[in-house]
Amino acid sequence: MLKKLITGCLLGTAIGDAFGLPYEGLSKQRQNKLYPNIKNHNFIFKKGMISDDTEHSCMVAQSLIVSAGNTSIFTKQLAYRLRWWLLGLPAGIGYATLKSIIKLWLGVSPHKSGVFSAGNGAAMRSSIIGVCYNNDIQKLQELVRASTRLTHTDIKAEHGALAVALAASTASQQLFISPQIYYEKLENLIGLEQVEFLSLIKQACNSAQLQETTQIFAAKIGLSKGITGYIYHTVPVVIQTWLRYQQDYQTAILEIVACGGDTDTTAAILGGIIGAAVGKEGIPQVWLNNLWEYPRNIKWMESLGTRLAQVCQQNTNQSSLSLPIHGVFLRNILFLLIVIFHGFRRLFPPY
Repeated sequence: MLKKLITGCLLGTAIGDAFGLPYEGLSKQRQNKLYPNIKNHNFIFKKGMISDDTEHSCMVAQSLIVSAGNTSIFTKQLAYRLRWWLLGLPAGIGYATLKSIIKLWLGVSPHKSGVFSAGNGAAMRSSIIGVCYNNDIQKLQELVRASTRLTHTDIKAEHGALAVALAASTASQQLFISPQIYYEKLENLIGLEQVEFLSLIKQACNSAQLQETTQIFAAKIGLSKGITGYIYHTVPVVIQTWLRYQQDYQTAILEIVACGGDTDTTAAILGGIIGAAVGKEGIPQVWLNNLWEYPRNIKWMESLGTRLAQVCQQNTNQSSLSLPIHGVFLRNILFLLIVIFHGFRRLFPPY
């Protein structure tokens, strides 16, 4: 069962990421003009590719396999993987994450490498922690904090990452949760003093209770043109959508992507949460079939999920699942060329 949940989370993240990637940075209005009828991947020849959102989730999974939940080892492992990940020339890396990894390369301790930022970097890689430690809230909190502070020191980033991990933890328990119960759980987890964030999540929960569309809720909190990469914008919208579509992966992804903005990250985070509930079987088969990816392909992520499930069940670490360095580098060069093509395409009509 745990294997299904972990694999569903990883694949849910990957497919959401790939599905939302072609529209990243587009306003809702421009997206409607360029892509009026979104049903399948549109990155290259109706195929999809993943971005840093999925890669970070996979690195967290690899670090959990080697550390078996030991927070100190986990931190060192994730720092190690982030350093070498940067040498693969990933496209679209966040500014805070880039600065943090450079500090790591300069010899700064993983405990001091983070920069003051409230971006989405930590939230986009926290779902898998929530799934693996859904029965140990203290360990969940420790690992999310370690993962967050490695790159982001603004407490807002940690709040957002915890909210996502808690949602994935809840989803993986295969139970429908009411917006009110989720809010109470989060309130207990992060503390009543976090007024601003709790107020936003409360609005998200109330909106979900009223069954408002994602676009209506986004407009209510000032995001009518698109969801930004600010953690206090992204996470409330993701939570509102998840609470309404806890077992409906496809509808949820389509709805949040239609909001525009940071579409790959919003869809990746949402996909990881719902994927933990529905498993691979709940993700549209055509979207899985059209993921055009190497070396982090479907088969590799399933193997990663299997190994991580074994570690979590046996509480014994294993060696991590490796990736061919040359394959990563060549893949990233191709990926960058496709991203550049999309950039040029956006210079032309329809406007």
